[in-house]
Amino acid sequence: MSTQSNSAKQFIAYFSMEIALQNAMPSYSGGLGVLAGDTVRAASDLRVPMVAVSLLYRKGYFTQRLAEDGSQTEEPVEWNVADFLTEESARTSVPIENRRLELRCWKYAVKGVHGFEVPVYFLDADLPSNTEFDRNLPGSHTRHWRCPHAARTGLQRSHPVSHE
Repeated sequence: MSTQSNSAKQFIAYFSMEIALQNAMPSYSGGLGVLAGDTVRAASDLRVPMVAVSLLYRKGYFTQRLAEDGSQTEEPVEWNVADFLTEESARTSVPIENRRLELRCWKYAVKGVHGFEVPVYFLDADLPSNTEFDRNLPGSHTRHWRCPHAARTGLQRSHPVSHE
């Protein structure tokens, strides 16, 4: 048996466009988010070294209402991010359509039954350094943001990452 000393612990990086963590936190719309939330909770219960990453939807999703005539209306769900998440100080930027987009992340810790925590980081572009258009890119669940984001972050790849 080999005994190697490695200062960096390896984590699984789990990417999902949405993650259901709390009913009062509109960070998901349905099945994919519920599955992602269950995966993160199971990892914390099983003490799996994992880090989850998603997008921060400041305006959440929307509430659907049906009128008496059967027509549907949508009302946006807004929420106070700081009531649920802790802002991290680190910033990064990514190229998107010939410009740089600055991102910050917000952290949510999912605590398992034995106290093990899996951090979930939500990427957010609502920063003064970004244009008004860019500040709202991940703010709502839009296809315009999802496609470039998936391409830029390499969501199609699965590699262990080092997290200190």
